[in-house]
Amino acid sequence: MAQQNSTLVTNLTRPGQSNSAGDSRALYLKLFSGEMFKGFQQNTIARDLVMKRTLKNGKSLQFIYTGRTTAEYHTPGNAILGNTDGAPPVAEKTITIDDLLISSAFLYDLDETLAHYDLRSEISRKIGYALAEKYDRLIFRAIARGARQASPITKTNFVEPGGTQIKVGSAGNESDAFSSAGLVSAFYDAAAALDEKGISQDGRVGVLNPRQYYELIQAVGSNGLVNRDSQGSTLQGGNGIIEIAGIKIYKSMNIPFLGRYGTKYGGTTGVDDVLRTGDFVNPVLEDAATHTNSDPNGINNNYGTSTQFGDKSCGLIFQKEAAGCVEAIGPQVQVTSNDVSVIYQGDVILGRLAMGADYLNPAAAVELYIGSTAPTAF
Repeated sequence: MAQQNSTLVTNLTRPGQSNSAGDSRALYLKLFSGEMFKGFQQNTIARDLVMKRTLKNGKSLQFIYTGRTTAEYHTPGNAILGNTDGAPPVAEKTITIDDLLISSAFLYDLDETLAHYDLRSEISRKIGYALAEKYDRLIFRAIARGARQASPITKTNFVEPGGTQIKVGSAGNESDAFSSAGLVSAFYDAAAALDEKGISQDGRVGVLNPRQYYELIQAVGSNGLVNRDSQGSTLQGGNGIIEIAGIKIYKSMNIPFLGRYGTKYGGTTGVDDVLRTGDFVNPVLEDAATHTNSDPNGINNNYGTSTQFGDKSCGLIFQKEAAGCVEAIGPQVQVTSNDVSVIYQGDVILGRLAMGADYLNPAAAVELYIGSTAPTAF
């Protein structure tokens, strides 16, 4: 009588197996002469750049947005009873928690025993990267969406500023996105727009594609960057740019960039993509089924579709009030043990989180774009 059922566990992670086929011990050598291929490693940066709240005992959280009010001189003898037109106007934004986001792998005990490197921590780290990547992508999409919106304040006789979209370069080619002079000019335009809309200078940041970032690095000292003295080893280490116009700069593969996640070179004809057959991570923006609030598979907020983002967006500049993130379960790692481990002779390593994101104050969001017309709101 059989003592095990193969239908209960499928798609095992067998790190000793070459190209996921053949002998499950093919890669276990008597002497291991090399390191595991780690691929690209991207930590989350968006989590600390926006308004983040922790949600307990609920499915959504409300953020309050207050418009401006007026001032006037007091007339002696008149009672002060508050503004008769109800100023300042108030609007609210509700952010709902998306369903549980998970990434997991099954680790067979014998594989772990035969491997002479720390297999468990390596798999756990990659699970963490997968969650961090998704986390950043959702928040950056929310910010880009916010930059295309009008103010949520709709009270009669009160006009509040909405989002900002700034064109990079003038040629109309995708190569404009990598012009250091065009980017610097766009940063100063963005800083001026944020100033004019009354957005605080505290917490202003910009997020660019890595190739844009390194184009700016190469032009340090000649294009109006604030930290012109950052040269030598600092420059070579990729940390030469601190800020432009008071806006601190980050680089990320996870912003919506020319219709992809950080893979387009953007030549004058737009055909200089770097796409390798068999890439594990799909570099193209996910489609509607995974990013709209009508999705039955876990999305409860509107993060837009690949069509709505198109191939024009090429950078984000924002202040922390531009978007909000709500967490019900922060990033966690869980591992099976005891009876479960005995039955399956291995452990399931699970990373999980429950979060949701959306734009808050459009006036605090700026989207950089290329082309003749700005991307449309959705």
